[in-house]
Parts: sequence; C-alpha cells; structure tokens
Amino acid sequence: MLKMDAARSVLVLVDYQGRLMPAIHEAEAVVEAAVTLADAARVLGIRVVGTEQNPDGLGPNAEAVRGRCNVTLRKMHFDACGDGLAELLAEGAAAGERPEVVIAGCEAHVCLMQTALGLLERGFRVWVVETACGSRRPSDKQAALQRLRQAGATVVSDDMVLFEWVRSCRHPRFKAVLELVKRRGGS
Repeated sequence: MLKMDAARSVLVLVDYQGRLMPAIHEAEAVVEAAVTLADAARVLGIRVVGTEQNPDGLGPNAEAVRGRCNVTLRKMHFDACGDGLAELLAEGAAAGERPEVVIAGCEAHVCLMQTALGLLERGFRVWVVETACGSRRPSDKQAALQRLRQAGATVVSDDMVLFEWVRSCRHPRFKAVLELVKRRGGS
C-alpha cells in the first residue's frame, strides 16, 4: 500500500516531554505540527497514542500534546515496543490485521527512531512525519530519518498526512482539516 488510509491509521506521538522540548531544535514548530496532526486525527476519528519516556524523571508530555492523546504509554525502553506499544496498537484490530502507524516525536534519533524500527520489525506499516520530529541537533534528526528510510519507513510531512487522510475536497471533514492547515500557515 502506497497511500495512507485514515480508516486503518493510528497516530503515535513519541515523547514530547516538557523538560525535553526546550533542548529540541525548532521545538515550537515540531510541537505545532504534532498538535495539528493530533487535531486532524481527532476530527477524523483516528486514535492518538502518546508515549512518555521515564516520566518520573522527564515529566509528562507538553500539555498541548498530552491533552490530545486518547491514551499515553509510560515507558522506560527507548523503543516503546519494549513497554507494550505494539500490543496497545493492535487492540481493537481485526484478527491478523495491524493498523498503519503514522508516527512522530522526540528525540528523532533515539526514542522516535527506535520505536519506529521496533514497529517495522513487528510488521507494521510506518510513516514518519518529519515536520513533527525533533532532536537537539538537526544532523541527528537527518541521520535518523535516513536510517528509517533505509529500514522501510516512509518519511512524510504533516500536510502530506492530512491531505492523504481526507483524499478529496469532497470528504465530509475536509473543511475542518483544511482549517487546521490554515491555522498553522500550511497549504
């Protein structure tokens, strides 16, 4: 499958933790893209799953992200699959089917990358949203995205996700999604 299918998608937002975000390059834009994705997912009835790395040490996700998640997985492994993410994502799926995972987060070269690799290893189709990913250093983010491409993930922008999810200007929720794009100055 080359295109994302909103009916089969789940959005995973990895570790947008308040204590981490001040160190992330272009953190404000990264969080804004994640919030736009989450808002569109909610408009379209797509489940939003958050993760938090060692929240006792790093604190919770930024409230703008945390408040938009249907569920948040506390984790200690850098790969959230080590703490049950794959099983959580499979909940409610038909027997033998896996949801398609649209994923973004921080740090791109650590938790986001290891989680995406873990999902790929478990047979999930994975789209990594570059515009909603961040690392302290841009070079680390770019290295992670290159490695994920080589591993079989598809790297996309948040606008690409939103417009593929609705597919047509005739979609009943298109205008609501378009307003989200306009809100942050996209297409």
